[in-house]
Amino acid sequence: MPSDIEARLQARGMRAAYDARPPYQRNDYLAWIARAKRPETREKRVVQMLDELAGGTHYMKMKWRA
Repeated sequence: MPSDIEARLQARGMRAAYDARPPYQRNDYLAWIARAKRPETREKRVVQMLDELAGGTHYMKMKWRA
């Protein structure tokens, strides 16, 4: 996991929510963020991931239940 994403998860208290997701979701989020070509796109994706983790009901804009 990139250190900046780790730091943001920790800062928002979202590390446990991230770890609670299935491995495929954790991998998908990180790969999706890494594929961003522009910094603005990467930032948008990080924010989306953090928001979805905070809400706990979505994964990649799709409804999700734990």
